[in-house]
Amino acid sequence: MLVRIVKMGFYKQNIDVFLQKFQNNKTEIRAFNGCTFLALYQATDNPTVFFTYSYWESDSQLQAYRQSKAFRTLWKQLKPLFSIRPEAWSVNKLETLD
Repeated sequence: MLVRIVKMGFYKQNIDVFLQKFQNNKTEIRAFNGCTFLALYQATDNPTVFFTYSYWESDSQLQAYRQSKAFRTLWKQLKPLFSIRPEAWSVNKLETLD
């Protein structure tokens, strides 16, 4: 399983706008072919920094979402809200080792 982690920092005055956009789009993202999980986290040491974690059945399904009109439209709306350059990682989820 592929996990996509995205770190985003927002200007303080844009946090409510971002949260509303996430709320408005989360159902569509979760319903995208191959997405099995989506969650939003906020940094404890800096409330302007957020992380999304999404689980994908395959990299090709993640890439299809990243090329979709829905993603491009949302990302275009979010870009002016950022206070730092977003960072993203794709990692493979491993089972917990005991």
